[in-house]
Amino acid sequence: MRTFRLSDAAFAALAAGRPSAETIAELHKAQISRHLLLLREVTQINPKKTPIWYAEPLPEAPRSASLSDPMKALHTSATLTALRAGSTPPGPTEPSPHHLSTTDAGLTLRVRLEDTDPLRARLGLTPSRQLTGQEVDTWRRLLAEAWHLLATRHRPAAATVAAVLRVIVPIEPDPGSAGLSATSAEAFGAVALSTPADATALAVGLLHETQHSLLNATRTLFDLVLPGAQPTYSPWRDDPRPPFGLLHGAYAYLAVTRFWRTEAAASGQALAQFEFARWRSAVAESADALAGLLTPAGARFVRALRAEVAGWLADEVDPEIERLARGANIEHRVRWRLRNLTVDAEALAEAWPDGRPPAATPRAGHTGRALERSDRLDLVHRLLRDGDQSLPPGSRQRLGDDAWLRGAAGTAVHAYVQGLNSMRRATEPETPPGPREVDLWAGIAIAGPWRSVRERPELVRAAYLALPGQELDKIADWLDFSS
Repeated sequence: MRTFRLSDAAFAALAAGRPSAETIAELHKAQISRHLLLLREVTQINPKKTPIWYAEPLPEAPRSASLSDPMKALHTSATLTALRAGSTPPGPTEPSPHHLSTTDAGLTLRVRLEDTDPLRARLGLTPSRQLTGQEVDTWRRLLAEAWHLLATRHRPAAATVAAVLRVIVPIEPDPGSAGLSATSAEAFGAVALSTPADATALAVGLLHETQHSLLNATRTLFDLVLPGAQPTYSPWRDDPRPPFGLLHGAYAYLAVTRFWRTEAAASGQALAQFEFARWRSAVAESADALAGLLTPAGARFVRALRAEVAGWLADEVDPEIERLARGANIEHRVRWRLRNLTVDAEALAEAWPDGRPPAATPRAGHTGRALERSDRLDLVHRLLRDGDQSLPPGSRQRLGDDAWLRGAAGTAVHAYVQGLNSMRRATEPETPPGPREVDLWAGIAIAGPWRSVRERPELVRAAYLALPGQELDKIADWLDFSS
């Protein structure tokens, strides 16, 4: 196997989300070489189980389209896994006939819309059934519209997508999600996507998942993260994530942030400014959170990533939009902590009578509960997109939201605290918070003055329920002072 190398400058540009064509070509060759190594092992274990599309002898300079097809690589990996386990490998398959091609501003994207491969679920999400002709036409139209946006307004990013993306696997939508997407480290250049709401959503999804493919390929050549670290908070996920998962999110959202930065500058639209302001902070904070968890190569990678987003933090955003973006990030963190962390309140109750700090930080453990969709975030999106402050049909009306949207923080936090107090007697300290309680704590965090509610809501909640005779403001002030 040949040695694959990137210069320091090429590595830094890749980490900053601006890989050159030469860098992408090198990563692509490395993936083909990796595929060949897997095939060699397959033939060594059982030559009769070699995938039918692969013919001996092994090529010295692999140029076969099959070797670079991400779904073929996925099949080879699955075959090897099955042979190692002594089980039956997957059978042969024919690729989908749906080949989509779109050209705009002299740049062409060619992909296969894969709806027949039996292994397509291995990208991590539930694949759709086989598409109808009308559904294929919908994908073709959306792809052409998304490509027009990318090729004309986001040219460098579009060139990267064109060089990496080969296969789109349509997946089943999730009613609780605005859109789903995934990639696999075994299928460089393949992306699983639910049918997007519009061309902009598809453009963002393609950029996002292309970044994941690039990082997976980079990891083939470089160890980036130290082993053994505990899962932690990620601004993009409902569940605790290992450090490499957090790096994946930061790298993918670097491209998403750059997209919205360009869109905000080009259109001045409030929603574009909101998305830019929200994600630039999340990327920067996630990069900072990775400190101490990285190999030397990973540290260089994240320094370049962080330097890229650092230049965007000074960009001016409307102060009201910045406030809403900051609130969205705070809310996600609060909701995540309330859903994933638990606290033993005994140390808090024992420390309260003397007004002293708890003797030790209460132990927290992951519960694995998932976040619900935020109606408050939906409300922000509707306001910025349409100027509409009403909640979508079927959403829960919450006191305080209107005041928070207007910037009346005092009125909002009073309403949220009143709502929480009304639930207090019926809530046991050991009971996980329900959706309405989580909403109220998140509202208090974004509208109120207490650092402890923003940073350790599970701690404040435990004390609030363990000390039923005390007001929330006194408890939060105490924990603010103690921490």
